[in-house]
Amino acid sequence: MRTHRTPRRVATLALGATLLALVTAAPAGADDDAGLPTVTPTSETPALYDDEAGGNSDADDPAIWRNAADPDRSLVIATAKEGGLRVYDLDARLVQSLSAPRPPAEDDAPGRYNNVDLVTGLRTSTGRADVAVVSDRGNDRLRIYRIDPTRPGAPLTDITAPAAAPVFSADQAEINDQRTAYGLATWQDRATGRTYALVSRRERTRVALVELTPAAGGTVGYRTVRTLDLPSSFRLPNGTTWSPCAEPGELPQVEGMVVDPATGTLYAGQEDIGIWRVRADLTTKPVLVDKVREFGVPGVYDEATEECTAGADPGYGGERLSADVEGLTLFQEPDGDGYLLASSQGDDTFALYDREVSEDNEYEGGFRVGAASAVLDGSEECDGAAVLNAPLGSRYPNGLLVVQDGHETPEVPDGEGGTRTATGFKFVDLGDVVDAAGM
Repeated sequence: MRTHRTPRRVATLALGATLLALVTAAPAGADDDAGLPTVTPTSETPALYDDEAGGNSDADDPAIWRNAADPDRSLVIATAKEGGLRVYDLDARLVQSLSAPRPPAEDDAPGRYNNVDLVTGLRTSTGRADVAVVSDRGNDRLRIYRIDPTRPGAPLTDITAPAAAPVFSADQAEINDQRTAYGLATWQDRATGRTYALVSRRERTRVALVELTPAAGGTVGYRTVRTLDLPSSFRLPNGTTWSPCAEPGELPQVEGMVVDPATGTLYAGQEDIGIWRVRADLTTKPVLVDKVREFGVPGVYDEATEECTAGADPGYGGERLSADVEGLTLFQEPDGDGYLLASSQGDDTFALYDREVSEDNEYEGGFRVGAASAVLDGSEECDGAAVLNAPLGSRYPNGLLVVQDGHETPEVPDGEGGTRTATGFKFVDLGDVVDAAGM
């Protein structure tokens, strides 16, 4: 979610203000004051601007598509909210820009692309295809794009079935309320060969299992299989019941999600709570892997300021994540080892957990993405992240990490005495991360 623009996030930041400390960027591989190493990006995408002149574009979530035939021509596909979808090459240069759908009527919500994930070899009526699946929060739908490397200037084509229905809403009025499709992760069930998307609902705790289905003319539709509601309140050790402070009517939502394909395990980041582990088919009881530091901190919401006043911290929170817990991505090793990577948005860090469920996803360390120079800054208030532990040609032979930067610098004047709201994506050599974090 956009960190510094929504009242809900402002409330969370107020709650956690006493728990966080400011940090400065350090050289690549250096340790910061909290003991976490810092890596630096090799490149960054052009800034996106969340204003009328910038097409209300707001960087959110990336995915990395590997071109098996020519890894040097692999792509990064990323969402830009109302700005639609962006496709970049491995030098972080823009390859293609796709607009989000226009609203059905003037007063309806416009298309707004929130999260993206990939499927390799999806079955369609015209053959197998690699696709990008996107959650369109504005229209409460999924959008599916075929990836065609033979079209270097326009590799993505929309193949969403025209009859695709809203994921959660009954009608346009509900869609306009924007309790709609939000976070997203894809999953291919190895036992059945079926392909799914796990989709969360904005301002609610619900996660839906949605099957992707072939439709006429090579298009792709979907149907909801089942849903799961995560908890919204929690019994604390002192006997009290706690829910995170938020605007009236809002529940603690999920955004960042990833599925471990080897075990069919879904990891879901409930932003103000922590990271959950559950079977990807949503048939088991969720297990809370780790909690945010702010877990259990009471707060009172002020309608006038749209902020929460925090009470005393009872000490029931975790030690590694500061709300919001955001982008989740999986570092996979060939032997089955690896790490779950989570963006700790509240303190600009990234946490690493053991991929193995048998090890109870033990915490393994973390790192920061700091500034490489005055022009190439690091990642602040990170939303989405994607990692690919595979050689990507001469540019990234050790793999690639892409992280969202919620506060792009240097700042650009808006002509009215302020600065334009700018975001983007940082590309980090995965080899640097492995070395610095001891992975």
